[in-house]
Amino acid sequence: PGSSKRARVAGGVRLASALADPRPVFYADLGGIESVLESIKELVERPLRHPEVYDWLGVEPPRGVLLHGPPGCGKTALANAIANECGVPFFRLSAPEVVSGMSGESEAKLRGVFAEAAAAAPAILFIDEIDAIAPKRESAQREMERRIVAQMLTCMDDLAAAGSGGAPRGSAAAEAGPGMEVDEEVRREPGKHVVVIGATNRPDAIDAALRRAGRFDREIPLGIPSEEGRARILEVLARPLRLEGSFDFKAIAKKTPGFVGADLSALMKEAAALAVKRIFAQAGEQDTLTPAELEGLAITMADVESAVGKIRNELDFAITQPIANPGIFAAMGLQQGAGVLLYGPPGCGKTLVAKAAAAASGANFISIKGPELLNKYVGESERAVRQLFARAGAAAPCVLFFDEMDALAPRRGGETSQSSERLVNQLLTEMDGVDGRTGVYLIAATNRPDIIDPALLRPGRLDKMLYVPLPDAPGRASILRALTRRTPVGGPLDLDALAASQRLEGFSGADLAAVVREACVAALKEGLAAAGLGGLGPNQAGPLVTQRHLEAAANRVQPSVSRRDRAMYERLRDRLCSARGHILGEDGKPVGESRPEPVDASPQA
Repeated sequence: PGSSKRARVAGGVRLASALADPRPVFYADLGGIESVLESIKELVERPLRHPEVYDWLGVEPPRGVLLHGPPGCGKTALANAIANECGVPFFRLSAPEVVSGMSGESEAKLRGVFAEAAAAAPAILFIDEIDAIAPKRESAQREMERRIVAQMLTCMDDLAAAGSGGAPRGSAAAEAGPGMEVDEEVRREPGKHVVVIGATNRPDAIDAALRRAGRFDREIPLGIPSEEGRARILEVLARPLRLEGSFDFKAIAKKTPGFVGADLSALMKEAAALAVKRIFAQAGEQDTLTPAELEGLAITMADVESAVGKIRNELDFAITQPIANPGIFAAMGLQQGAGVLLYGPPGCGKTLVAKAAAAASGANFISIKGPELLNKYVGESERAVRQLFARAGAAAPCVLFFDEMDALAPRRGGETSQSSERLVNQLLTEMDGVDGRTGVYLIAATNRPDIIDPALLRPGRLDKMLYVPLPDAPGRASILRALTRRTPVGGPLDLDALAASQRLEGFSGADLAAVVREACVAALKEGLAAAGLGGLGPNQAGPLVTQRHLEAAANRVQPSVSRRDRAMYERLRDRLCSARGHILGEDGKPVGESRPEPVDASPQA
């Protein structure tokens, strides 16, 4: 349909037409949303193409459809594709076009757009970022926002009444005075429908009255695409591109978890830019390239992989393998584990283990510290928990990591407040929603498992408890080797002897990082003192860390976990060993007695 920009009048305000040409996008240009397209055909296409069926049966077709999902997932592109496939007039409305500083002008604009769409029925009215136009009235900061929401409710209700004859209440025809320019016909004819499509990435911010039956009563989520969906999107994006014959879309899809359509589009553009750069680097600057020279040029897998980055090696079988190879576990009849609780003294690498597990499996990683979800307003903390799990589900496969879990979910009763108890209840509800969080893996870390609410530790929730102890002598040696890997050293270092010495007994990974840092500072001070006031010159060698520096630093640094605290953690471990869900090794000791492979903690040092 062609655009019409003739002026119309609503409430004495002369407005440009909202009729627009949809972008040239069709269903075939959209990948990974096959199930969504089935819903669109049922809710939008059939009422517009075959209104006689609905009228014959006396059924009122859906009036409003709400598309919601993260930015870049294709909501606007889908709305344009619907208009092109249906071949009906397409009216586009956005928040800046509605909001006006003059009192009553915003409502008049809104009435005018709905009246114009009703006059052109059958038609589609697309409202982008509808949360900016119709926020919750109780949280609206200005009276104008409340008036716009009220006008939107009236306009949605008037669409149903418009087919019975007469202009919609408050429409341009009803508002126009003598001599004003108005559309000749603002009624929609019986049997012709207007479908309103709203798009938002914040559905919870929309006024609840708009989401009731008869208005935006049908909601279609467009989440983050799965691996298979990403492969189909890449195939669609690559149609106009010249690719080498061995291009593997599935391999690229596997390396891009969490990417939406806009991200994948940017990825392909970046790959094309890298290909152009590579081609000119090989061919040199020439005025023109002949068709024969162009024939062999194409975007390769290496170009795309350079834009994506590399996938790290797997870290721990118990956490990473179910994420990396879910098919194998499904074939064995093993269901997704509910959650893992890492507990132990502070500084032992619990947070690093969780991050490494997500990186090793290629899953997305969302890290939350307990206090970040707490809010002083009633209901806001629970809403934050719901949004967090919804965000993780949309980014599946995803590792959802709760650091300092004891601050987020303390034992209910006693001195805990009602807000803390409501937050724990919401967490329990979300953890029990197994069907709704497929592909979401929970890992929590704490150094006080004894004050976590017991309901979170029962089977089906955080039922796997892994004790992360202080490292033993071989573990300390491995951590020291990792910490000194990028440290300039003067001569060989006997890290095994240092790690086995009595002075490092009871040191955590964080304490060992402090030892290496203290040794580096001591070596730097010696180097600067030897160089004099002028400092080190550009041709002088920098200071080197020796065994002497490390031993001196080990004498100065004190362990962060006292003997009394160590004994407390040992007793706590022994008490929890008998609890259901605690993993025991072949030797009968809890998993964690044998230190897991150390993680390079030097960036955090």
